[in-house]
Amino acid sequence: MGKRIITTVFLCLTIFSSCKVFNGEKEANDKSDFKNMVKTKLKKQNNYLIVSYNVENLFDTIDDAGTKDEEFTPEGYKHWTKERYEKKINHLSWVISNISDDELPAVVGLCEVEHKSVVRDLASSKLLKNGKYKIVHEEGPDTRGIDVALMYRPDLFYVTDFEEIPVIIPSSPDSKLRNILHVTGSFADGEVFHFFVNHWKSRRDGLEDTEYKRIATAKILRNACDKIFSKNKNANIVITGDFNDVPKSKSLNKILRATNNDKNPAFDEFYNLLYNKSLKGEGTNSRNYRWFMLDNLIVSQNLRTGQKYYAEEGQIFKPDKILYYNAKANFRVPNKTYGGRNYYGGYSDHLPVYFILKRIDN
Repeated sequence: MGKRIITTVFLCLTIFSSCKVFNGEKEANDKSDFKNMVKTKLKKQNNYLIVSYNVENLFDTIDDAGTKDEEFTPEGYKHWTKERYEKKINHLSWVISNISDDELPAVVGLCEVEHKSVVRDLASSKLLKNGKYKIVHEEGPDTRGIDVALMYRPDLFYVTDFEEIPVIIPSSPDSKLRNILHVTGSFADGEVFHFFVNHWKSRRDGLEDTEYKRIATAKILRNACDKIFSKNKNANIVITGDFNDVPKSKSLNKILRATNNDKNPAFDEFYNLLYNKSLKGEGTNSRNYRWFMLDNLIVSQNLRTGQKYYAEEGQIFKPDKILYYNAKANFRVPNKTYGGRNYYGGYSDHLPVYFILKRIDN
């Protein structure tokens, strides 16, 4: 009898250690846990708010031996302190919680997060805690340690599976490019959705010199989507993130085939919800007082035909509070946290983008 009690206690401790309780519900720590979680009854809504946000270097203050994150420590040259970190969390939570006056976002794709712990701090902040967000994140190969992640409300969206898609370029095998996060799940009616969160190679080393890496990433993403289309031509696919390319770039327009074509497009041709805004000179990131639409929202065509769901045109959230006005240039830019070594204490160097996913009642 004593052995049975000990064994039972050991099993309970083992199960508890693999899945933590988060806001009253079990939070999965790895891919296998999702399949063991019991599906709860989801709220059925007519509108779901989908958000994508590059949060500009959301690092903790701890020096990780395996990554080049020394600058984001109290001793580093950016003097990244607990107080600055907490201010950053408060800023980001204000942005995400104020995109809609009605309700917190159902799904949020994030770029430039260091660990799952920083996303958890964001999700549990005062302005977001009512969303009881769960998190999908895995550590990636980026040398600085920045990754992508997905936050989702468990009362609205149920995750069934996820994978990290490695971005490996044969001509440059040593390049440690960020993985693509692919999350599969459903809303209340059970329709399967595929969310892809991206953060492609930056332009920092030159637009033309780095283009081949973004093109290679686009091919990998395209291949992953083609596999889904081969099983279901009416698949619900949502692609978000910071692509470091604008809608008319070869990577997005030609390779991924994400356009603004809404006149008899092929079933596997994507629609970029921010393409038309980009043509008007709008954007999410600025350089030399010019806007660039580096953050994009891309959906499969059936989400534009409105058979079961309809994705409205994408929007940029840009209240004055998260912008900095340069009087000399008469130009507003994102109010960022840092500019080089200089601490500005702002929000992010990117503006968040979003769209409304409408459920069609048949």
